[in-house]
Amino acid sequence: MNAINIISGISMLGVFIGSAALVIILSVFNGFEKMILGLYSNFTPEIKIEPRFGKTFDPNTPYFEQIHKDPRVFSYTEALQEKALMVYSNKQFIGTVKGVTGDFLKNKRLDSTIQDGSFTLQADKQEYAVIGGTVAGSLGVNINDPEPLHLYAPNRNAESGSNPLDEFVVRSINVSGVFTIQADFDDFAVVPIAFARDVLNQPVNVTSLEINYNKGTDLDAVQSEIQDKIGNKYTVKNRIQQNTELYKTLNYERWFIFMILVFVLIIAIFNIIGSLTMLVIDKKKDIAILSSLGAGKRLVQGIFFFEGMMISGIGCISGMVLGVLFCLVQEYTKWIKMGGTGSAADPYPVELRATDFILVFLTVSIIAVIASAVSARLSVKGLDDLKADL
Repeated sequence: MNAINIISGISMLGVFIGSAALVIILSVFNGFEKMILGLYSNFTPEIKIEPRFGKTFDPNTPYFEQIHKDPRVFSYTEALQEKALMVYSNKQFIGTVKGVTGDFLKNKRLDSTIQDGSFTLQADKQEYAVIGGTVAGSLGVNINDPEPLHLYAPNRNAESGSNPLDEFVVRSINVSGVFTIQADFDDFAVVPIAFARDVLNQPVNVTSLEINYNKGTDLDAVQSEIQDKIGNKYTVKNRIQQNTELYKTLNYERWFIFMILVFVLIIAIFNIIGSLTMLVIDKKKDIAILSSLGAGKRLVQGIFFFEGMMISGIGCISGMVLGVLFCLVQEYTKWIKMGGTGSAADPYPVELRATDFILVFLTVSIIAVIASAVSARLSVKGLDDLKADL
């Protein structure tokens, strides 16, 4: 009897630890997702309009002007970006030049991305560039050095056979700051759009329109509305569609970890079959007596099924409670660190979501029902022969 109790306790402990681990791991992934997407949202707009064919388009149309004047719009940025050669102190780097209009600076989160200097694009009638960490590291840029950053871009108006130097447009600009977000953006040099037009020899067209809306705006409705109005010549993307690979990667990692922990839970819960089978063997005579007194097979099965579900239920609920307590302690005390340095890589981020608790509870319940049903069927196996012996 002690052995049965010990095995049942171990089964319950396995469910307890597995449920707690699921809640904690899912919450940590939620925190990472929120943190990473928060970093991306510093640089990506809520709605982005791009040409479906080609690289650039003319933004000076009546409908785009109408969007610009929409009272729901918080910021409306015309962006022009292209690859260019960047040269500083005889070092070279091929990065992306992104020219933006003034509304780009309405994003209050930009200052949080600055690693050195400030996010200044124009001051005292002088234009400045803000470069990504990869550009700064590759070129060894010092923002306190008066030496400017030189940008080389192909000259669209160059005639064949002319001087090779004439095939490039070369412009210089001082650097006011260095930002760091993610590898996708850290090779950028953000400049005023007038400077980008000059370097890229693109006086009218833009590569995209980047739009952010006031809080409370239904972005899905806005996206559908814009797509219907501008037709198939353009694509209208929300943040998820702009970072499709990122979202896919985060989801894949999340579900892979979830499946691994589910297998651990399956092993733990199926230990219940072992403990209930031993209990059935120990209680065979009692089962036969109950059956002789009028207890049907369904009632006998129900007793063992209920015991299996009770072991799983107690382990699951207590495990989820432990997971919640652990996450709350981490959220408020930030006592577990990721190692490394920097404000973005200090404490492990966590975020509790109700859907995770529902998912964990349903997962444990489904596995527990299967394991308990198997054990319950064993309880009435050979019952008629046992009654005959009695």
